[in-house]
Amino acid sequence: MSNVPVEATNMLPILKKKLAFLSGGKDRRSGLILTIPLSSDQTSMEELSATLDYLLSIPSQKCKARGFTVIVDGRKSQWNIVKTVVLMLQNVIPAEVSLVCVVKPDEFWDKKVTHFCFWKEKDRLGFEVILVSANKLTRYIEPCQLTDDFGGSLDYDHNDWLNKRLVFEKFTRESTSLLDELSIINDSDKSSAESKEKYAPSVRLPAGHELLSELQQRRFNDSEGGGGQGAWCPMEEELLAQPQVMKLLDSLREQYTRYQEICRQRNKRTQLDEIHAKVMQVVTWLQGPGSELLKTQKAIGDSMRAAQALQQKHEEIESQHSEWFAVYVELNQQISALLGGGEEEEVAELKALQQQLSEVCYQQAAQLEGRQNVLQAAQGFHSTTQELSQQLDGLLGMLCADVAPADGASIQQNLKLLEEKLQAVEAGLASLRQKGALLMEQMCTQPPWPLDEAEESPAGGQQDGSQQVHTVMEEMQLRKQRCEDMVDVRRLKMLQMVQLFKCEEDALQAVEWLGELLDALLKTHVRLGDDSQETRTMTDKHRKFVDVAQSTYDYGRQLLQATVVLCQSLRCTTRSSGDTLPRLNRVWKQFSVSSEERQQRLELALSFHAAAERVSERENADECVDPESLDEVDSCGKTLLDRLTLPVVFPDGTEQFFGSPGDTAAAAEAVRERLLLVEERRLQLQEVELHDEDEEEMLNGQEDEDPLRIYPRKP
Repeated sequence: MSNVPVEATNMLPILKKKLAFLSGGKDRRSGLILTIPLSSDQTSMEELSATLDYLLSIPSQKCKARGFTVIVDGRKSQWNIVKTVVLMLQNVIPAEVSLVCVVKPDEFWDKKVTHFCFWKEKDRLGFEVILVSANKLTRYIEPCQLTDDFGGSLDYDHNDWLNKRLVFEKFTRESTSLLDELSIINDSDKSSAESKEKYAPSVRLPAGHELLSELQQRRFNDSEGGGGQGAWCPMEEELLAQPQVMKLLDSLREQYTRYQEICRQRNKRTQLDEIHAKVMQVVTWLQGPGSELLKTQKAIGDSMRAAQALQQKHEEIESQHSEWFAVYVELNQQISALLGGGEEEEVAELKALQQQLSEVCYQQAAQLEGRQNVLQAAQGFHSTTQELSQQLDGLLGMLCADVAPADGASIQQNLKLLEEKLQAVEAGLASLRQKGALLMEQMCTQPPWPLDEAEESPAGGQQDGSQQVHTVMEEMQLRKQRCEDMVDVRRLKMLQMVQLFKCEEDALQAVEWLGELLDALLKTHVRLGDDSQETRTMTDKHRKFVDVAQSTYDYGRQLLQATVVLCQSLRCTTRSSGDTLPRLNRVWKQFSVSSEERQQRLELALSFHAAAERVSERENADECVDPESLDEVDSCGKTLLDRLTLPVVFPDGTEQFFGSPGDTAAAAEAVRERLLLVEERRLQLQEVELHDEDEEEMLNGQEDEDPLRIYPRKP
């Protein structure tokens, strides 16, 4: 094996062919696994030998001492090629090889293979050679240490490995060259600052850090993903590369630190002079043009648009100051950086410059912030003023519009909207007072200018602004008071209109109630009672029923009278009296006629039952019933029956019967039954009278002819 170091760049086409590779897997003796994947094409032994020389130059001597396990994948190759490769290993790496596993194809080679027994040649070859199928390779190597080509779980990306080698070798080459250049520069007393500056860009510490970070991350991931015996370990060449990268980075830092220190010492005075010049430039502008720009800005504007214009102007001023403040921040950082390593005189000079710069900048920043606070408060005040003015205009427009709603619900909605608008105006005015107080407070708390620089006191500008704020708030208060007075008048009018609609609705309801009472009277009040007691009870109920109807009618009349009064107060035409009042009177007249007819029928029924009951009482007392009493009962009953057949005639000429014909027949049936009883009693009285007359005649005849003759009694 050649001792001359070879770089991957010089043999990149050969390495890309993946004639052999170190996957990072280890055998059970912790030796690295070298894989030679033979293909069906003719393999160049020279290229394979060069690839093996390069791969074996990567691991350390300690790693090589543990020996290699070589996997010769002959599944896609011929036996003579496999044999040649195994014999070549004797010449290339005989001392480092511990075991050679020849992976045979599923269909075995010719029998001539058996004539060449590798195990017999172990002493001559220097290592053991075994023939094994791919699925039995795990007898010698753990599956986690085998790539997926042999059924293992070890991840290996040849292109990724090759790219890492290229990056590592490039970093090593450039870092070594840069270390040589820095060493020459730092050790040379005659080198100037200019010559040192031209090498500064060549130091690429980040590239080395990125490579080191990637190696460490892969090592961390692999150790995390392993776990237990047989876990896959990172590639030995990467373990070797990591300390090399760290060593190179440490050397670069050391040489570059020396280089920076030399440059810093030589440039310190130049930096101090530049800082002093920049500090005075910033202070001069802030105390001069910057202060003049701020002193001219005192107004707060008379509208939202004017306040926005002032804000835009202030932002332009702030933009100019921001450029100088950025310079201040940069200078402050430079001064702070120099304070730690400077001499005593330099430190005192830097602190004086830093204090002067900070005082001027903080004073100017306070003035900018105070002006910004005033402008923000002014915008808030003008915005609230504009909103309140719009609210007052909307409220005034609503008050000036005619109120002509269709019903009480819409009036209630308008009244609610009116109250909400008034509350919004009150809240807006309270907010305006708050914003005005905040604006005046901001104007009074602005930081003062130094006495030697304040040529004109800002008190006059503050007084003008405060007077402007007071004037606006008083104007809004007067407008709000005028609207409140108009709201009171409109509220009263709308409440009267609500009452008007309510009276009209209630009057219509009274008409409906009275109609329902009339309907109930005509359809259900038909019975007349079976005796005088029941009839008296029904008469009392009828009077109460009529009293309810009378109250309903009176209530409707009162409501209609109230609508007339409200319409006169509202100066609008009466809408109810032309329609509701005639309906109310018509229904009431119909009810009055019907109730009077019902009353008369009940009175006739009471007279009939009373006369009939008197006859019954005399009969029960065995008293003589005179025909006049029977005639009275008969007359009342017939009159009542005749009355039941008559309809109720309304004032408009229309007619309507009480109840249905069946209801009338049922009411008349009880009367007819009693009339039949009276008629039977009449017949009995007539028979008794005839019998008495016959007896009297017989008695009279006996007295005339033969007093002793007995006549038979008339049946």
